[in-house]
Amino acid sequence: MSKASTLASEVIQKTVSGLWRLSGSARATPAVLSIDDSATTSVTGDGVAVSLPLSTLQISDRIGSIPRYITFPDQGVFETADNDGIDALMKPHVGRHAGLIHQLERFHPRLFVFVALAIAFCFALYRFALPALVEVAVLVTPPIVPQLMSQSALVSLDKTVFSESGLAVERQKALVEKFMQIAAFTPHSIKGDVRQPAPYTLNFRKGGIIGPNAFALPDGTVVLTDELVELAGQDDEIVLGVLAHEIGHVDHRHSLRQLYRAAGVATLIMFIGGDIGSGTEDVLVQGSAVLALSYSRSAEAEADRYSVELMHKAGHDPLAITRFFELLRTKLGESSDSGFLSTHPATPERIAETRRYAEEIAARK
Repeated sequence: MSKASTLASEVIQKTVSGLWRLSGSARATPAVLSIDDSATTSVTGDGVAVSLPLSTLQISDRIGSIPRYITFPDQGVFETADNDGIDALMKPHVGRHAGLIHQLERFHPRLFVFVALAIAFCFALYRFALPALVEVAVLVTPPIVPQLMSQSALVSLDKTVFSESGLAVERQKALVEKFMQIAAFTPHSIKGDVRQPAPYTLNFRKGGIIGPNAFALPDGTVVLTDELVELAGQDDEIVLGVLAHEIGHVDHRHSLRQLYRAAGVATLIMFIGGDIGSGTEDVLVQGSAVLALSYSRSAEAEADRYSVELMHKAGHDPLAITRFFELLRTKLGESSDSGFLSTHPATPERIAETRRYAEEIAARK
């Protein structure tokens, strides 16, 4: 149908057919709606004769092909699927009354603007609101929460990834003793001039598929794999440098931030696209999610600096973490997709920056 014929049909159309329902009744009867030159709206049919000024009626917006409802206060409702007819009848009296959503559907440039605004809004939520909310969540998190998360994570990993450590008991005791010595120099272990027990524990496991690795859970639980100890040989300084790095993640609460951020992203996706099931719950509750979360480049750099500082304070080699990265590149190759490199990428830039910072720390003496 041409535009001219469509406009002609709008001009000559005087009535619209539909159904009439009395207030408080579900029974519908066929009826016809019309609007005269004085804007008086009438509905007539079998036993139906209702008239009211158009300005007193409630007219639903046009949304696609959904039926329109014209409500006559205290009398009844006229329903019709003839949206074009309703628009044609009302046009001389109220102008275009197609409704915002329908007009967005019809005028594509406006729809594009609406989509662009929605995308910009979601980006603003992700870029600005989410980080702020994560920081608030970290600040108000009671100690019991990271403890429960860590317990769940370790139980889950013990069932799915790890097995009992094969390191000799004497070797484990020696590493634990050295670990606690460096942990005693962390800010959480020093309150004023008083030293308190370090809030960190060291656990040994066979790494299985994750190979030579070490990671920290939110409550201060640090896990060290047999494979990493074997890779370092008898150089305990390297092992301690890695453990100091993991303490840095705990002290700066990186894992807790990553968990909250992942939960926030899942919630944002659910807000945009609807229910995604138990995704958010899985991130917060399932222990395997902790290991799956990789730290950002800035978090890794912060933990590297922490390792340098802590090792220096404790009287150990501040370059130990750098030597460990070089050892990984030499023995496993920088492109390895398993083990420590998968969660702690050892890029040349990172090694150079860690070495530079160690020299800076040494120059402060």
